[in-house]
Amino acid sequence: MNKKVILISIVVAVVVALVYVVLSEKPAAKKYQEPVKPYPYYSEDVTFKNSQAGITLSGTLTLPEKEGSFPVVVLVTGGGPQDRNSEVLGHKPFLVISDYLTRKGIAVLRYDDRGTAKSTGQFITGTSLDFATDAESAVAYLKTRKEINPKKIGIAGHSDGGLVASIVASRTNDLAFVISLAGPGATGVEVLSLQSELIARAGGASEADIAIIKKANRETNDIIRQTTDTSQLRAKLTAYTKTHLQNYPAKAIRPGMTKEEAFERQINSICTPFFRFLFQVNPADYFSKITCPVLALIGSKDLQVDARQNLPAIEKAVKSGGNANVTVQELPDLNHFFQKCKTGHPSEYADLEDTFSPIALAAMSDWILAQVK
Repeated sequence: MNKKVILISIVVAVVVALVYVVLSEKPAAKKYQEPVKPYPYYSEDVTFKNSQAGITLSGTLTLPEKEGSFPVVVLVTGGGPQDRNSEVLGHKPFLVISDYLTRKGIAVLRYDDRGTAKSTGQFITGTSLDFATDAESAVAYLKTRKEINPKKIGIAGHSDGGLVASIVASRTNDLAFVISLAGPGATGVEVLSLQSELIARAGGASEADIAIIKKANRETNDIIRQTTDTSQLRAKLTAYTKTHLQNYPAKAIRPGMTKEEAFERQINSICTPFFRFLFQVNPADYFSKITCPVLALIGSKDLQVDARQNLPAIEKAVKSGGNANVTVQELPDLNHFFQKCKTGHPSEYADLEDTFSPIALAAMSDWILAQVK
């Protein structure tokens, strides 16, 4: 049977494992959680401006009822350009989250990333700092809506969106709460290095292969850290791959690609502003400045943002700034997208029926309602 390999994201250094999903020709798993119209709540397509960036963002605001004064959460997507539903491989997690929360009495604003779907601007030139200004513009827009209680506005971000949420919260005292969904707490280098090891091991790499990956991680991370000029970085990484990676594990290379093709693709990604920032960021710098309640959720089988590495780091950082109102939870058997899974390997993502675990949904809604009561 022919296989179609779809690259989800290249989120690690040139020497770490590519994250890919192998989709067979069989139909995708049924997405049982996706809501069907008519919805028992009010839904409105909206636009709002990020004046600082000179762009217009398009999204959907859902309200428990057309009139009222509701608490609200802004949803922020993870790495890579995504639409307002955060759609990936047929799953629409932000649609599922917004439907669930709105039915619980919580309004939700989700929006297309800049340069994606109906939002203007360019995604490829942005960093998490730029995306934070988009989220701040969403918060500012909500303050103009009569149906929203301005003292009960919160923000929830998935993966890199968790970092974006922490950046926004670190720069204001106006938020009622922050939720990090599989977001990083350790440094970018630490998260990406461990991610490559965990995914490679789950994919069948031997411990000898893991040792090669770890060594290459250290050496290329040094190159990235020491080189500020992008053209020089590209040249150094290209030279490194040609001389040091002949024995790089085949299991860490996308099927159907040569090592040279895989490394070139990785280098192109690493040299973008997004990844240059990611390699130098320390989320603790932002979490330590947050004054509102914080909830951090990570699945126990998340191989991209490891719970044992990142949850303690988030808790420590928040408390270091004098904020004791932080809750961290490791949710059993859930992967990076909060799907119930077997191993957490990205090759499972498309075939899982869960879009977003009901356990995670309940954890979010129960906690939010406790903060805004």
